[in-house]
Amino acid sequence: MINLLSTGKSWYKRFQYDEDVDKPGDVRNIMLIVATLIASVTFQAGVTPPGGVWQDEKDGHRAGQAIYAYQSNAYYVFLAANTIALSASVLVIISLTYRFPFHLEIIIATISMIVTYGSAIFAVTPNELVKFRFIMFAAGVPFIIRGLIQLFNVVFR
Repeated sequence: MINLLSTGKSWYKRFQYDEDVDKPGDVRNIMLIVATLIASVTFQAGVTPPGGVWQDEKDGHRAGQAIYAYQSNAYYVFLAANTIALSASVLVIISLTYRFPFHLEIIIATISMIVTYGSAIFAVTPNELVKFRFIMFAAGVPFIIRGLIQLFNVVFR
């Protein structure tokens, strides 16, 4: 290991995808595990926001609202980034399970999860602090980017 550090060679090269060594099925399975882990973590972060929720109704806040929401800029960045991460992982899960058995059930489950996530962030966020149309746009960003990439590939082939 010390030799790799001192020679300036990339130590992580042996962990990178190698088309000659790695089987597509193994790569797909690893990507599904990683995407599922990301979806789980981001869903949980949205449902239970950092800092928790107010337990009482004093000083201008309501019980059940996110404490972090009162730092509106930071909370807004958190919500947007978390929503993009959840949407991107859902896109990967749906894409990697396409044409597999129970694909329809996976789509139904992921749509239900996104609806649950949306209702949870609506429930814990004070309406006046966050513009939800931007959060909804953030949810569509990975799908829009993937659609544009597909369109670009079709047009310029």
